[in-house]
Amino acid sequence: MTGIYTADELQQLITQESERWRPLVFTNGCFDLLHIGHVRYLKIAKSLGSSLVVGLNSDQSVNRIKPSQPGYPSRPLVPEIQRAEILATLKPVDGVVIFAETTANRLIEALQPEVYVKGGDYTLSTLPEAKIVQSYGGRIELVQVEFPTSTTQIINRILQAR
Repeated sequence: MTGIYTADELQQLITQESERWRPLVFTNGCFDLLHIGHVRYLKIAKSLGSSLVVGLNSDQSVNRIKPSQPGYPSRPLVPEIQRAEILATLKPVDGVVIFAETTANRLIEALQPEVYVKGGDYTLSTLPEAKIVQSYGGRIELVQVEFPTSTTQIINRILQAR
């Protein structure tokens, strides 16, 4: 699938074509039920460098991050390969890597993006990946999305409409 890579494939590609990929911007998340907040966030992230790589939590890691609750559907709602394909087709996204861990620390360490982007709901002290980015001199950007929404809000509206 075009635009979906393993960590090793992407690391090799970035090394071979550094003028295309650097400065590299990296972000990560579940991206379950893609919505306008995601799209605007990814556009902002892409504007901070030459290329944007999205680390996508695998189905198993999403399930660990967002455990099932009574009366609530188990997550993710959309399987990882479908989430990856949707993300890979978006204009701002240059590459997608699915990862199984609950944090993107190993991916960040391997790719060493110049810019790491997360949503404005994080702070440096609550961002699990902050130390690894700072360890090699990377920059962290916490961006506010002008149209805040969340997958959880969408799911709650659907459940209330039943």
